Amino acid sequence: MASADSLTVPEAPALTDVPLPGLPAGPSTGLTPAIRERLAAAARDSDVSGEPDRPALALLRESGLLGLALPYEYGGTGADAHGLNSAVARVAQVNASASIMLFQHYAVSRRILEHGSPALRRRLLPQLARGDWLAASAWSETGAGANKKQLSTVARRTPDGGWVLDGAKSFTTSAGLADIYLVLAQTEEPAPDAAPDTGYGSAGQTFFLVPADAPGLEPDTSLRLTGMRGSATGFVSVRDCHVPDTARLGPIGAAASIIAGVRDSGATLGAVSVGLAEAALDLAHRHAERRGLLAQQAVRHRLVEIAGEVEAARAIVERAGRRTADDPGIATLHSKLVASSAAERVINAVERMLGSAGYVASNEINRYGRDARAVALMGPTNDLCKELVSLPWNS
Repeated sequence: MASADSLTVPEAPALTDVPLPGLPAGPSTGLTPAIRERLAAAARDSDVSGEPDRPALALLRESGLLGLALPYEYGGTGADAHGLNSAVARVAQVNASASIMLFQHYAVSRRILEHGSPALRRRLLPQLARGDWLAASAWSETGAGANKKQLSTVARRTPDGGWVLDGAKSFTTSAGLADIYLVLAQTEEPAPDAAPDTGYGSAGQTFFLVPADAPGLEPDTSLRLTGMRGSATGFVSVRDCHVPDTARLGPIGAAASIIAGVRDSGATLGAVSVGLAEAALDLAHRHAERRGLLAQQAVRHRLVEIAGEVEAARAIVERAGRRTADDPGIATLHSKLVASSAAERVINAVERMLGSAGYVASNEINRYGRDARAVALMGPTNDLCKELVSLPWNS
């Protein structure tokens, strides 16, 4: 039997060569090496400038990835949740901000597919599948809390049967870049016994799809974040914003049930964390090889430990995407909790391995760390995930 000293650490997996599930092969589609390289360059630039990563969005459109979440009949490629998670992780390896924009686009696209009227699906989904339109979620707002239970954004009926929206949203990804926003608004005061507590949202809330050019909708990207700096995360206000009833997504007052169903889909922000952890592990391998450190048993063993963390995070995200758990929704929540925590541990471990090299501001490990921390704060936040998992225990 070979001694431990004679063992060598296998190279980090070459995930760039793995085809994306659900995406047709071809030289001009998917995450080609050229697109990955340009996405990585865009991430470096936007991290320095803090400006919305418009070049990354152009590359997502070029790649064909924006249509992954939708079926063929609408011009998409029909990927399942596992395929979507794989795509998000692959993008996050090189540009986490772009992966968040992609994840939000998938989330809104699928909600329209599941809850939109036939006319709404015919009108919007082909544009979203082609990448002509980018979709974004506008749910969060100051004072509402992570669970979105105290919304100040309201929607009131107009005499013509439409709606007028008033309010302001915060921490909206793709603000100013999106072509359509899924806006969460209070349409009626909830009765105390209107519906069971889902832990996220409340009765009397309704979703509306509002085009970016709708009068009264104004994005504000003045917010400067520590991480995900290219994600165009900012504010979106809707002031005296009139929309027809055909812009409503789902029944009036049913937004909370739609939100509760999202977690059952298997699509998870944990995929972003997996991509970041994989990028950090790859960086550690390159550093060790460049410095000749793989001859040291301690370094090799540390790399194996880090790789184990990455593998575990990847496995739980894959389980969520395949929806094989007895309760897929709980598995999805756990996937975000486990993967986001693992990514932060992996990145911290790699940073220690890098030594003084990691203390240089331009080293990518610093961007990975700031981006990884952002995932834990995204909805549902990690604390809210724990509440959502444990809430049924009180019944």
